[in-house]
Amino acid sequence: MHYDIVIVGGGAGGLELAARLGRKLGRRAGKERVLLVDRSSFHIWKPSLHEVAAGTLDTHQEGLSYSILGRSNHFSFMLGELGALDPVAKRLTLKPILGEAAKVLVPERSVTFTWGVLAIGSGSNLFNTPGAEQAHLLERTEDAEAFHTRLLAAFMKASFSAEKIMSVAIVGGGATGVELSAELIEAHHELLDSLAAEQRFRLDIAIVEAAPRILGGLPEKISDQATVALERKGVRVRTNARVLAVHPDRLETSQGDVPADLIVWAAGVKAAPTNADYGLEINRTNQFVVNDRLETSVPDIWALGDCAACPWIGQDGTEGRIVPARAQAAHQQASYLTKALIARLGQRRIETPYVYKDFGSLVSLGDNKGVGSLMGGLGGPNFFVEGLIAKWAYISLHLAHHRAIMGTSKTMVLALARLLQQRVAGRLKLH
Repeated sequence: MHYDIVIVGGGAGGLELAARLGRKLGRRAGKERVLLVDRSSFHIWKPSLHEVAAGTLDTHQEGLSYSILGRSNHFSFMLGELGALDPVAKRLTLKPILGEAAKVLVPERSVTFTWGVLAIGSGSNLFNTPGAEQAHLLERTEDAEAFHTRLLAAFMKASFSAEKIMSVAIVGGGATGVELSAELIEAHHELLDSLAAEQRFRLDIAIVEAAPRILGGLPEKISDQATVALERKGVRVRTNARVLAVHPDRLETSQGDVPADLIVWAAGVKAAPTNADYGLEINRTNQFVVNDRLETSVPDIWALGDCAACPWIGQDGTEGRIVPARAQAAHQQASYLTKALIARLGQRRIETPYVYKDFGSLVSLGDNKGVGSLMGGLGGPNFFVEGLIAKWAYISLHLAHHRAIMGTSKTMVLALARLLQQRVAGRLKLH
């Protein structure tokens, strides 16, 4: 099989790129020339995985089929996981798809391409912490669903226990850890409304952060506001606490033990170690090294999103940093690569480099609250927002992603349908 453009990874950046290219090339040419490959059959916006984990977002409602998105956006889709890449021969190999009892359903396949794009994301950095593999991760939809299953079991156990207490420890005070803690509080409140008085229990949540403050990559004002909001909800925020080891029932930290029925690891970002096997230059965190045109060390292969280490020159001329692993960066890179690849198809090149623009950051704190800074940037002004305005702005980011891959009218219908579904079935998924 051969395609002009093969995109590996259907996350925010990879899917938006496939959709944009397919629509540009049209109903007929798009499906023949653009292929998207992903190891899942449906798409979930990664920043919403904490909601899936807490049960406040149902994957069966939120998930969007890649095949249907391909049909409406005029690109082809192939289910599969990248097994090998020969960048010189421009050939990638997909692993076999296995069924029950490891029976091969689909054999190993090879796809050749003229231009390739890697958008395979990244994972968590465990920092070689003893026992860290026992903690739950939130890297994929399957991880979030597995945690949700354990969460429901822990809820049930606590509701019939003598102590009536359940504890959760979250390693990492970044956006994922903060948002997960707030979403778990909301899920617990929703659950209590459905329980009899004798079954109600207390939920103890602790965020353990090695740095002096949570949300360290964001302005200090946002960190302070988030800390106050979480502590008012009953979340214990432990800063300057380095995790020394993870045990089945507790975290061992530099400030003492933190008991926990469930442990989530949401600290650090590191790309997959298998990235070193693809014949491309990588950095110390296994990201593909790209230039300011998102080109890897091998011609005609690009990388975008969390798996790419792209240079970032700030508005004040600051160098030596890389573009942060954020959804807005993947969105901007998809837009840039659409122009670059359309130019290649027309046997042209665009000479303008990719420039990352920081439009600020938003963090959801549940309960119609949030904090963030808009129109941010190195050397530029920051407009602080909080409360309901910040929450609405946060939701608008999710809708903007859906609009990029579905169009405005379908996004509005989908949003309305989900709102009505929540009115009927409730916000919390208990199954």
